[in-house]
Amino acid sequence: MTDTQATNVLGAYGHPEMRTPRIDGMAADGITFERAYTTCPLCTPARAALFSGRSAHAVGAWANNQPLGANVKTMGQRFRDQGYRTAYSGKWHLDGHDYFGTGECPDGWDDRYWYDGMRYQQDITPEQRERWRGGLRSVELLEQFDVQPELLWAHRVSDRAERFLREAAQEPERPFVFVASYDEPHGPFTCPAEYAAPFLNYEYPLGPAAFDDLRDKPRYHQQWAADRAGGRREQVRPGHATHPLYFGCNSYVDSEIGRVLDGVDRYAPDNTWIIYTSDHGEMLGAHQLHGKAAAVYEEIAHIPLIVRPPRLEANRAGSLSDGSRVQTLASHIDVLPTMLDLAGVPIPPIFEGGSLVPFLKGEEDPQRSVFVEFNRFAAQGDAMGGFHPMRAVVKGQYKLAIHLLDTTDELYDTAADPAECENRIGDPTLAAVRDALQDEIVDWMYSNRDPFRGQEWEQRPWRQRPPRLTFGGGWEGKRHGRDDGYAPPFTQENVRVLQRSARRAASGE
Repeated sequence: MTDTQATNVLGAYGHPEMRTPRIDGMAADGITFERAYTTCPLCTPARAALFSGRSAHAVGAWANNQPLGANVKTMGQRFRDQGYRTAYSGKWHLDGHDYFGTGECPDGWDDRYWYDGMRYQQDITPEQRERWRGGLRSVELLEQFDVQPELLWAHRVSDRAERFLREAAQEPERPFVFVASYDEPHGPFTCPAEYAAPFLNYEYPLGPAAFDDLRDKPRYHQQWAADRAGGRREQVRPGHATHPLYFGCNSYVDSEIGRVLDGVDRYAPDNTWIIYTSDHGEMLGAHQLHGKAAAVYEEIAHIPLIVRPPRLEANRAGSLSDGSRVQTLASHIDVLPTMLDLAGVPIPPIFEGGSLVPFLKGEEDPQRSVFVEFNRFAAQGDAMGGFHPMRAVVKGQYKLAIHLLDTTDELYDTAADPAECENRIGDPTLAAVRDALQDEIVDWMYSNRDPFRGQEWEQRPWRQRPPRLTFGGGWEGKRHGRDDGYAPPFTQENVRVLQRSARRAASGE
């Protein structure tokens, strides 16, 4: 997986000028989900969903630099407990520390391959750290200091992936899960100059979204645009963006992903499934916005999701032919259930998403919905407007985003308006569509016990929906959650067992 890389900067999704041949080749050899969405356009919450199978609001990590709850089981733990070798190398961002992590390998992953940002920084000199993190802000400086791949975090992540694959090949009967998590193309935008130089004079076309005046958009987006106005990169031409270091890192990480693909083909091609995705995208100036925050625009919410089946036909599980494209909506929340399904492991009821295996086999579901959330940028700071809770749903050609503390919500018809310039929240011709989507958001929040759920999501300026929670009932709530596959299920017999254990403990037995 990568960081800050949406579909709009990948050749496989219609942007060949981006120089991503290895990812494009993976799409040609595999199955591409055309419409996959992040669960949250922010690093920690998106990763929380990807590695837990549950929304960030349900597992504690609902803003940057918040940790997963202690009782949350991750991908590594679940597969480790099924007898898999499990290893992770690269950015984690789920330990509640800073961007780089603590350097400590969490339960479920093999410490020998763990390589978060802290371990990387411990391996390089103070001078290298200073240059890598913020001192090389131009192609000229990349050339002057002769930045080579061997210096970079991404290259060392790939080194560990290659070593893991080589060593795993010595024990072919034991299955494995390996995660290569790259920081690029997220800042600090340090890559070998040869990758950034081709983009020195490149002008990225933003399309109609570049001219969105935000007049009918949430006040939050207007404030976001005004706040970031001083930091905008100069546009050579109206409607275009320039950012050679971002585009260069985007191309560079493609080459590192290629090294992992080569490692799989060298050591375990016949029975290895490869899944590639990213956490979210970057606005790049579309809708006058830069970075990411509480929005569900395509630039930050529409993520890549490509699955390459094993080379051996017998292990493809009846999957589609190479180069196939799936139109059904998908989400981060579906990745872990899909992996468990491919491994023949039961999917626990606590998971919110579902397996994508039927769609890998050719099925389509045009009625499927995916949900996107946002709460705040970082727990320890107030960047990007502080607390701004948003819940959104994508279904068919429509998107509805509810901004709890704003006076304006958003509804887009992406078929008629792909650039999402016209907010149709008040359009009476789409009122039925809008209201049905609101019902889906409210039902999803209650069924998944979103801690931010409440009547305020139902009582909007454009609709006074009958409240789901009333003073007449429903206040007591439930005392237990869905089965996660680990905690003992809530049954009368288990309650009696716990009571007997408590009595024995109290009596000193």
